[in-house]
Amino acid sequence: MKFDLWMPTASPMTTAGLLDAVAEGSEQRGVGTIWVGEHVVLFEQYESHYPYAEDGRIPAPPGSGLLEPMVTLTYLAAQTSTVRLGTAMLLLPQRNPVYTAKEVSTLDWLSGGRVDLGIGVGWLKEEFDVLNVPWERRGRRTDEYLEVLRTLWLDETSEFRGEIYDLPPCEMFPKPVQQPPRVHIGGETKAALRRVARHGQGWHTFNRSPEELATGLAELDQELEAVGRSRADVRITVCPYFNQLTPEWVERYAEAGADAVAALFFAFTTEDVARAFDDLEACREAVARTGG
Repeated sequence: MKFDLWMPTASPMTTAGLLDAVAEGSEQRGVGTIWVGEHVVLFEQYESHYPYAEDGRIPAPPGSGLLEPMVTLTYLAAQTSTVRLGTAMLLLPQRNPVYTAKEVSTLDWLSGGRVDLGIGVGWLKEEFDVLNVPWERRGRRTDEYLEVLRTLWLDETSEFRGEIYDLPPCEMFPKPVQQPPRVHIGGETKAALRRVARHGQGWHTFNRSPEELATGLAELDQELEAVGRSRADVRITVCPYFNQLTPEWVERYAEAGADAVAALFFAFTTEDVARAFDDLEACREAVARTGG
C-alpha cells in the first residue's frame, strides 16, 4: 500500500513557499502521490448539497478558494522528481475535454510521466451555471469526455462521435509519456462504481471507514465482473477525509483491499509543514509495514 497526501489548496493560505515545503517533505518521506481538488468558484449561498458533510456545506471559509489544480500540479512538478501528481477530483463535465487532454498530456510530458488524473461529475450545480455548462446529463457527458481524452492521448489522428460531443479528425501532440495516464474515478454512488468498471484504472473514495470501504469494494467487484474486469485492473485509493486517520485504520484499510491511503494534509503556513508531516509519521510507518 502507498502513502499519499490529499492537500486542500485553499487560498490565501496555500502560497508558493507552502507548496515548496510540501514538495520537499513529500520527496524526503517517500510520499506516493500529492492529490489536489478543484472548484473554480464557490458561493456564500447555494442550494446544492455537499455530499461529504452532514450539513451539506463545503468547509471553506469566506474569502477563500482553491488554486487551479493543473497549474498547481505543474508548479509541484518543477519542485519534485519522484512524487506523483494527482487531481482528486478534476470536475471533468464542466471543462472542455480537448483543453483538459492537452493540459494533462503536457504535464505528463514535462513531469516524466507522473500524472494521475482523478475525475468526478461534480455536486455544485451553481458552479456549472456560472460556467454556462448544462447540469443535466453530466454523467453522460463525463463518459464521452473520457473517450475524447483517450483518443487524443493515444491515437495519431484523434476522432470521436457521441451523443453530446463530436471531435472532428485532428492531431494533438505531445502525447503523454504514460500511454495512457491512469484515470481514477471519484464518487460513492452506484453510477460512479459503474464508471470505474467501464472507464477507470482507479477508484478514489472519500470519507469511508475501513468497513465502509470493504462494502464499497464488494459492490465494485460486481460492477467489474459485469464488464469482464477484476480488481487487479483498478488502483483503490481511500481518503479518510473527515475521519481521523490512525495506524490501526491504515492496517484495516490494507486488509479491506486499499492500494493507497491519502491522508488529509493540514498545513496553512510553511512553519506548519514539518509538524503536519510529523503528525502523520506513525500512519506513514504503518503503511510501510503493509509493504508499501
